[in-house]
Amino acid sequence: MTVDALAPETLTTDSDTPADLASPADGGTPAVDTPADERPRKAPAKKAPGKKAKTIELTLTVTGTADGEWRAELKQGTTYLARDLAVAAAAVSRAAKELHDDLATPIDKVIEEARAQQAAKVAALEAELEAARKVLSDLE
Repeated sequence: MTVDALAPETLTTDSDTPADLASPADGGTPAVDTPADERPRKAPAKKAPGKKAKTIELTLTVTGTADGEWRAELKQGTTYLARDLAVAAAAVSRAAKELHDDLATPIDKVIEEARAQQAAKVAALEAELEAARKVLSDLE
């Protein structure tokens, strides 16, 4: 048995008249002029979801000591881009203020505590130096 198959685009219909223009006698529906505002409208095209911006994750770690020494390191993933860099406390404070007030407030508090501790240390050393000078002058 042999079957002839035609591709869908090669199939023809019995009539060259579109169904909406066919007369009722041909078995089609009558053509009716409809105003443009009554014609069915196409659904608006859906917007394709926007591409997400590629994110780059960097981790900046800033560490301070009670003595007022600050260190920084920068990582991307598990790779260190910079390590054990000395950073000035004033630079840390400025950077935090630039980033966000919620970061600046606690950092400034820590810096102020370190400043107060250092001021107390300076005062104690000045007092000790003055005492040593007095002892030295008494020995002469």
